[in-house]
Amino acid sequence: MRLTTFLFIFGFLYTSCQQEATTSDTEMVETPAVAEAALSYPEESNFTNLRQLTFRGDNAEAYFSFNDKYLVFQANNADWGTSCDQIFYMPTTGTKDAQPPLLSTGKGRTTCSYFMPGDSTILYASTHMGADTCPEAPRSLNGKYVWGIFPDFDIFVSDMKGNILKQLTDEPGYDAEATISPDGTKIVFTSTRSGDLELWTMDIDGGNVKQVTSGLGYDGGAFFSPDGSKLVFRASRPKTAEEVSTYKELLAQGLVQPTAMEIYVCDVDGSNLKQITDLGGANWAPYFHPSGNKIVFSTNHHTESGRQFNIFSINLDGSDLKQITFDPVFDAFPMFSYDGKKLVFSSNRNNGGTRDTNVFLADWQD
Repeated sequence: MRLTTFLFIFGFLYTSCQQEATTSDTEMVETPAVAEAALSYPEESNFTNLRQLTFRGDNAEAYFSFNDKYLVFQANNADWGTSCDQIFYMPTTGTKDAQPPLLSTGKGRTTCSYFMPGDSTILYASTHMGADTCPEAPRSLNGKYVWGIFPDFDIFVSDMKGNILKQLTDEPGYDAEATISPDGTKIVFTSTRSGDLELWTMDIDGGNVKQVTSGLGYDGGAFFSPDGSKLVFRASRPKTAEEVSTYKELLAQGLVQPTAMEIYVCDVDGSNLKQITDLGGANWAPYFHPSGNKIVFSTNHHTESGRQFNIFSINLDGSDLKQITFDPVFDAFPMFSYDGKKLVFSSNRNNGGTRDTNVFLADWQD
C-alpha cells in the first residue's frame, strides 16, 4: 500500500474453473523482459533467472493472476499520463517500453489490486467516487512520518477493459487493501468501519461481511495462506499511554504512522492470533511461502538508518530469520506465483541512480 508515500518517508523517493484474461494486439504489446545477471546480487541464492518487467516510474504491488500468466499492479508514470497511483496489468513477460492497459478509471487514487477468480476481472480500491483529483495528505505531522488513510477509498470490481462492474463496499470511511483467498471464495480487506483500522472478510460477491481483528492499531496488508485457513498481515500495536494517544489523534485526522509495525498471523476468523516478528522498525508486505510454514516480508530492522528495505523470510514460529534480497535501497511487495515456482517483487535496483521503482520476477529455489 502507498508505495510512493512509504518510500518518501524513509528518504528514497517520493507505499475455481479458470479463464485466461482476454487481450488483443492493440491492447497490449508483449515484449521480452530484461534478464541480466547484474540484476541480482551474489547473496540472493533463492533467485535464478531474475528479470526486470517495468521501466521508469513507480511500479509496485504486482500480483499474479490465478493462471500465473499475468500481473496486475499499481503504477505512477508520467509517460503513461498518470500523476497519481493507478492500476495496470501486463503479462509475466513484461512490457518493456510499451504502456500496459489501464484498468482503473484514471481518476482519484488507487491501491491494492488483485485478480478475481477466472482472471477476467480484478478488484482494487479507489477514491474516485469522492473526487476526480488525487487526494493529498501530509507526509509528516509534528515531526512524525504519516500515511493518509483516505476515507473515500472503496473497493470495486473491474473487467479487463477498465469498466467497473460492481462496488463491493459503500460504508463511510476507509475500505481498501483487499486480497482474495486461493480458492476464490473470500476477500480480506482493511476498514475503519468499526472506528479503528481492522481486518474484515467478505464473500467474493461482497456479502457476509465479518470483522477479523479487534486490537487497537493499524491492521493491514493481509494475505491468505496457501490452504486459505490463515491470514498474515502487518500491524502497529501502540502500548504506552503516549503511543495510544498519538495513534488515536492521527487516526482522527485520517493518518497513521507506519514506522513501527510487526508481522502477525491468525486464523481467518481472527482466532489463534500470533505475533511472528519482534524486530523493531517497519516490518510489512508479508506473504506466505508456498509451504505455508513460513512467510516472506519487507523490513528495515537490519539497518541503523532505517533507510534500506530488504525481503526476509521467517518461520511461523519466529525462527530461522533469513535475508533474501540485498539491494542497498529498497525491495518489497513479494508474492509467490500460485504454482510456487516464481516470486515477483518491487525494487530500486537497476534504476540508473534515479528514484524509479520497478517490478522484477525471479524463478524461486529453496
